[in-house]
Amino acid sequence: MSEAASLRIDKWLWHARLAKTRSLAARQCAAGLVELGGRVVTKPNQTVRVGAQIALVQGRNRRRVEVLGLGTRRGPGAEAQALYRETAPPEPLSRIPDDWEPLLAD
Repeated sequence: MSEAASLRIDKWLWHARLAKTRSLAARQCAAGLVELGGRVVTKPNQTVRVGAQIALVQGRNRRRVEVLGLGTRRGPGAEAQALYRETAPPEPLSRIPDDWEPLLAD
């Protein structure tokens, strides 16, 4: 497998600015908040390739994106937005669990 052909999902979420930090992206994966190709990702070392479909929970919304590029760094917003395409508008989560706690809680 070529390094240029794939990237860890936690790194990709961070490069694409869909997660503030790489460790937060890893926590989102461990919490089951990220899906890759319709399967729940539980480990941040899952590989992402161009064309992959990703669904993730951000706040109280679920976003669905298609990977257009892998990126080599966490660049400015315009560079990050070129890495993916929204495949559907953000969907509000229908039900927030009673024990839900935001990942960035104090």
